[in-house]
Amino acid sequence: MAKVYPQTAPSPSSSSLCSETESFTIWMKSLIYHTNGCTVFDSNGDIVYRVDNYDRKCSREVYLMDLRGNVLFTIRKKKFSVLGGWDGFRWIESERSKSPNFRVRKLYRGLRRNQSICEISVGFERFSLVQTDGKLAFRIININGEVIAEAKRKVCSNGVLLGDDVLSLDANSEIDRSLVMALVTVYGLIRRQM
Repeated sequence: MAKVYPQTAPSPSSSSLCSETESFTIWMKSLIYHTNGCTVFDSNGDIVYRVDNYDRKCSREVYLMDLRGNVLFTIRKKKFSVLGGWDGFRWIESERSKSPNFRVRKLYRGLRRNQSICEISVGFERFSLVQTDGKLAFRIININGEVIAEAKRKVCSNGVLLGDDVLSLDANSEIDRSLVMALVTVYGLIRRQM
């Protein structure tokens, strides 16, 4: 299988990320024929995460898995949430946690550039997911306004802009990568990409 690599040259807006970052490529397609989901590649071009939504697009429950198919998070849409809300349950040793490890609440606003569209709570920590340029581009910002992850359309090293469904993600290396990928999954569900 051919490898997919994140862009090598840092973009100007990535400099707003706090501390050291890790780069990923997100392809908003499942590796399994006729299913919905996404595939995440690391900076070496290896698959590190995947989401396969076997049931249907915009399902009420999806699973974030590692390469081997081990479930890392179950992401469930809240049943009676009018505006849209999701709970994320972490899996530890093949068992799902009883209470959510994170909660995402969609804000009732139009999807406009540089506007917060979700509030995220992870324990006592609070984050916002902000829509930026493009169809799927976004930033995850902490309560202090520091960018902890940023995704935008992928640009190849020769300057070719790839399709709407291929993103380059820069994430703060101090934050749990699987949590960031779970939040990316929720954003894909909000945008009806998975």
